[in-house]
Amino acid sequence: MNASQHPTQICKICGKSKGAGTMTPAILVRHIIAEQIRKELPDWSPDGYICADDLNRFRIQYIEGLLASEKGELSSLDREVIESLKQHETLTSNVDTEFEKDLTVGEKLSDKLATFGGSWRFLIIFGCILLVWIDLMAEISQIRGRDKEG
Repeated sequence: MNASQHPTQICKICGKSKGAGTMTPAILVRHIIAEQIRKELPDWSPDGYICADDLNRFRIQYIEGLLASEKGELSSLDREVIESLKQHETLTSNVDTEFEKDLTVGEKLSDKLATFGGSWRFLIIFGCILLVWIDLMAEISQIRGRDKEG
């Protein structure tokens, strides 16, 4: 099968013919996004297909509307997130690495100690030491009891 024989579908929004892999059946569009589409295109119905570009555009409009209605206006961070969504960029990096760069020596030591203190290794070692301590105290108690008797 050559490239010209790949199935295509026509987008109900933009009217362009695109590869079936980039199209979503309109019936699968979430109800809330379908309402967003109907605001712009009142005659839109959930039959046929919608291309990824148009679907993402309506998703972004929906998110912008949510953020604006929740806060009254979009902050610069909100706009940056929306712009990243439009550009299909990664929104986060490894935050742990960024955070760990600013830790002091004491904070790093505290984190390592807390990590060990909550581990199974620590709990098992502590349990063994506790059992040895109890046994040792019982032996000492018995020795003192014998000394008092004798």
